[in-house]
Amino acid sequence: MSLKAKMIVDKDFAISEIDDRIYGSFIEHLGRAVYNGIYEPGHTTADESGFRGDVLGLINELQVPIVRYPGGNFVSGYNWEDTVGPKELRKRRLELAWRVVETNQFGFNEFVDWAKKANTQVMMAVNLGTRGIDDARNIVEYSNHASGSYWSDLRRSHGYEQPHNIKTWCLGNEMDGPWQIGHKTAVEYGRIALESAKVMKWVDPTIELVACGSSAIGMPTFPEWEATVLDHTYDHVEYLSLHQYYGNHENDTPTFLARSLQMEDFIRTVAATCDYIKAKKRSKKKMLLSFDEWNVWFHSNEADRKMDPWQIAPPQLEDVYNHEDALVVGTMLIAMLKHSDRVKMACLAQLVNVIAPIMTSTGGGAWRQTIFYPYMHASVFGRGKALVPLVQSDKYDTKEITDVPYLESIAIHNEEKEEVTIFAVNRHLEESLPFEIDLRSFGSASIIEHIVLESDDLKAVNTELQPNRVAPHNKGNATADGLTIQASLAKASWNVIRVKV
Repeated sequence: MSLKAKMIVDKDFAISEIDDRIYGSFIEHLGRAVYNGIYEPGHTTADESGFRGDVLGLINELQVPIVRYPGGNFVSGYNWEDTVGPKELRKRRLELAWRVVETNQFGFNEFVDWAKKANTQVMMAVNLGTRGIDDARNIVEYSNHASGSYWSDLRRSHGYEQPHNIKTWCLGNEMDGPWQIGHKTAVEYGRIALESAKVMKWVDPTIELVACGSSAIGMPTFPEWEATVLDHTYDHVEYLSLHQYYGNHENDTPTFLARSLQMEDFIRTVAATCDYIKAKKRSKKKMLLSFDEWNVWFHSNEADRKMDPWQIAPPQLEDVYNHEDALVVGTMLIAMLKHSDRVKMACLAQLVNVIAPIMTSTGGGAWRQTIFYPYMHASVFGRGKALVPLVQSDKYDTKEITDVPYLESIAIHNEEKEEVTIFAVNRHLEESLPFEIDLRSFGSASIIEHIVLESDDLKAVNTELQPNRVAPHNKGNATADGLTIQASLAKASWNVIRVKV
């Protein structure tokens, strides 16, 4: 079979200006994400606050615009007051979501300090599991009110004269999940989310709020949960959350690489549900989406089931990612960019050690996992306007998903830099894919570089001893002839074609 693929893009046919926060990430008090991840006092690279400098260096490469904290399932049992003030007075707690001991030696203020050094904003979550309305207003007052009240003055007594001014807040986490501490029905959650939203905005009217959508597309209440929750909260929140993870348990790589098509269906269904409630309420407001948990997650499942409870920061959810996982992460990034008119925020879950692009060894080094690269490329080069991708591509069928294009691609126009960046994945596992890009509306085109992430072994991984086994190169073969770009995309590859226009 002679494969071929073509994409036409026009600068006047834009999907949306991309919100930089679509390249966000997530740090939860889970496993070694915090302790021995971003925070390891005594490490050779640690600063005076105990923040690992080698990890901060890798995070700065990613240019992460926003990081969600402190959970995740953890937040539904979170007593934020335990985490502030003198460390010697902080309480150790049994952490029920992940069955570990939480020392609270790294807390709310430490995370705010760390976020500044990581050049990122904070997306803070409030506990609507064991806590509720009172706790929600108090933490906003502690964080964002200047002075002259109990909670704001308590913050100042802790050494923070100026408010943190955190502008993005999640109203709980995965409250539809029976595994969640304080699990609620859609009506129960809708009511507490509404009342919490009201008082949080009375304390600080400038904040934006994210209501919990379904924990995954496979939840039995999806999308009825979204409709019921929005019935209560539509006028008081700016975003609805989506969560989705994919795995390759059956070692069926063609299906695994096609999962992003299901991700797009998920986004379209949630957007349609939001628009139904908009119509029902005769509202003029468009509900935006926060895809604040997404990734590949399955490698560590078996090891986690065998872990003894009540340890401190054990190695949980430590997926070691391979080359095919990086391709799936690339397709998931493209899926969200294709819907950047609705998906304004997203969080790769998570950032360090726990299902993460960055891994560390305690007391040792830090290295880039395979999924680091598509995430970094999208964040660094994917700023600007997403253009409508008119794609012609040969297709394949799997036992579960049909009409899967071998090419998954999108173009981003950065008008200020006079650049177009094309992200492209060749899903074919055995053949290269001839790829033509028609830039007919641009005045000129020349290749800046063609970055390729490829490997002869789909299961190849990076480790501390072999940190560059799977790494990109910029020896791609893209050429420009007038306003047409020609390239051959290597089998099973992630590609970044940067064009000066």
